[in-house]
Amino acid sequence: MVSPARSPSPSDQPGTLLPALALLLNAFVWGVSWWPFRRLQEAGLHPLLATALVYLLSLLLLLAFRPRAWRPFANQPLLWLLAAAAGMTNVGFNWAVTVGDVVRVVLLFYLMPAWTVVLAWPLLGEKPTLVSLLRVALAMGGVAIVLKTGDSPWPVPESLADGLALAGGMSFALTNILLRKLQRVDAAPRVLAMFSGGAVMAGATALLGMALGFVPVPPLPQAGWGLGLALSLGFLASNVALQYGAARLDAHTTALIMLSEVVFASLSSVALGAAELHLRTGVGGALILAAAAWSAWPTAPARPATPAQ
Repeated sequence: MVSPARSPSPSDQPGTLLPALALLLNAFVWGVSWWPFRRLQEAGLHPLLATALVYLLSLLLLLAFRPRAWRPFANQPLLWLLAAAAGMTNVGFNWAVTVGDVVRVVLLFYLMPAWTVVLAWPLLGEKPTLVSLLRVALAMGGVAIVLKTGDSPWPVPESLADGLALAGGMSFALTNILLRKLQRVDAAPRVLAMFSGGAVMAGATALLGMALGFVPVPPLPQAGWGLGLALSLGFLASNVALQYGAARLDAHTTALIMLSEVVFASLSSVALGAAELHLRTGVGGALILAAAAWSAWPTAPARPATPAQ
């Protein structure tokens, strides 16, 4: 769900079809991941515990193939911060799509480009431009339309799912910024950080939830929990596909293709009765997606000045 920051040169790109299909695979896995998480919840496994289990299995599979991937953690402190940010991204998104309207959650999650503008200034030294501020305003307008109903409080989100989706999107933005700072680090340690963060942060939040009473103690393992293993394999395959695709396409193309996650999530959730499409959600969602697409659209290079005759 998180893309590396390297933008390859044209000479690095033998073709675009396979990388584009790889990114579509990643978007599809994340776009329909709400369904197995809900099935696991029906089997008695809270989404936080399911997330911890899925990422623990993914982590073990990764270490089986790349046992030395943990070594850069000794001299790269940002990998630990990446683990925390990626972990909170998954806590927010996976929990939200399980308890809330899937379309609404995914749209609020994709406010991520607006959070990137806010966070990139202190962390990367990239001051917001007028255009970037206009994109933020467009996205915030969409969020206001999606969140504000006739009887909802203002400006507080009206549900736990809303808050989790917004927090997950902010964590996703931080994750992408950290990946840009860690672009010289090999892919395996970065993936290891994201998987370990998902396991630890979700597990710790679940344990806290059980102590406070908002996460039920799970029953003995059931046959339905085998879906967690399938989901782990899906996440591992999708991350490999993401690393393959994003390393061979420019960052703008990658970001635009990843917006297809919204389409996969919307179609699957509406078809299976997990979401409803309202005019307000459609209008606000269009503004949010327009802002996201605008941020991903490549800017035209400045034309050289014509020499005087």
